[in-house]
Amino acid sequence: DESETHALRSENARLREQLLRSDAEVARLRQQLQRLQGGHEALPVVVPASTPTVDLSRIDTSLVTHIVSFLGTSLELRNLALTCRAFLSLVEEVARRVVCSGRNDVEGARITLSPYVRGTTTWLSVLRESEDPLKFDVLLGSYIEHANERKTSVRTRGASTAVASSYVMESGIHYVEFQITEGNPLVGIVRPMPNVDPNRYDNPVFNFFNLFFTRNSLRDFLALRTDKWDTGNVHVCGYYCKDGKRSWTNWDSTIEYFEFWEGMEGCDPGDTIGMLLNLDEGTLTVYKNNRRLGVMKDGLSGSYCWYASSYGEATITIERCDPPLA
Repeated sequence: DESETHALRSENARLREQLLRSDAEVARLRQQLQRLQGGHEALPVVVPASTPTVDLSRIDTSLVTHIVSFLGTSLELRNLALTCRAFLSLVEEVARRVVCSGRNDVEGARITLSPYVRGTTTWLSVLRESEDPLKFDVLLGSYIEHANERKTSVRTRGASTAVASSYVMESGIHYVEFQITEGNPLVGIVRPMPNVDPNRYDNPVFNFFNLFFTRNSLRDFLALRTDKWDTGNVHVCGYYCKDGKRSWTNWDSTIEYFEFWEGMEGCDPGDTIGMLLNLDEGTLTVYKNNRRLGVMKDGLSGSYCWYASSYGEATITIERCDPPLA
């Protein structure tokens, strides 16, 4: 009726004023974030012991749309929630809408995010993951562990492998950089194997070219084949940081260890190895400290994931970024 409509309009007007006041606070928080140079330290806020949450059922959907356009990142939403606990439910709804909109999708890549589970996983955490989806989520071997919370860095103490299995490249151009902090790892591409069981390969020695594997063990990987592999016969291809040589295999009749290729160079700890996978042309190009070395492998087709292996002690960090201009 008319009285209820008037009450809802009054509530909307009050919430609009509250949001406008929060705009100034968010601007202040942004300035603090800039001074922190992108750090994720918790900002000091004073929160009342007991505050009500926003009743989303009584909010005009245009308000949520306004917030989505104004606060585009998980960090901004997080700080809005820290500003006032009454915004927690609103922040969750905004985060859900951003994730479901596919705003952070990567062209040519199929990304698997952690599922939202009420009471366990928040939409805000899923949104944060969607902003930086590349991570080493599968670890194979006994002597490997994550070196940071985001799982973009791994540390090995023996023959082990890390795979970014939730980031599957199916078409287009993709570029990453491997920061080599320690050791002489092997970095490159491998076929996606969504059903691989890390426990099965939790042995002291593991990598995709393991000389200790029998031919039957290598063929076990072929049993994990999907239609996304296409008809190409290069199922794993890696760059050996020690001398720059390449290794590749089809896990069946062809296993090529440490081949020479035109432009190859090794690298040292502290160097950065960039890799550009062009699935339109079927090539894998290698860069060293932003300098192009050359095409390490061609004839590629089908889908791939990034991976890193080591035969001993090593620390490797992976990061998705824009390719060098030259």
